[in-house]
Amino acid sequence: QVQLVESGGGLVQPGGSLRLSCAASGSIFSTYVMGWFRQAPGKQRELVATIVHDGSTDGRTNYADSVKGRFTISGGSAKNTMYLQMNSLKPEDTAVYYCNLMGGGRAYWGQGTQVTVSS
Repeated sequence: QVQLVESGGGLVQPGGSLRLSCAASGSIFSTYVMGWFRQAPGKQRELVATIVHDGSTDGRTNYADSVKGRFTISGGSAKNTMYLQMNSLKPEDTAVYYCNLMGGGRAYWGQGTQVTVSS
């Protein structure tokens, strides 16, 4: 079993930066994928970024087109916190951001952290 706790959300002005953190505790898997999702009010939850940890693709990252070039996902290896560095933030980035881990045949979710981008 895994517990995920997000932190780092808050209010930021357009063009600003914010770094989200996801602390994981519990089981450690040999192969797993961690990622960030977000859900804006009235919208479906969407994938933001993922990072893969296994023997062949450890650290491989993928990004949604809407955040590519602005956001960077990192960390998430054993005993490491996973981060989402968000730069050049836009009002449309406003959402609750969720940490996710897929491993051992299960998916785990954090409770989310609110990010609000507004002048």
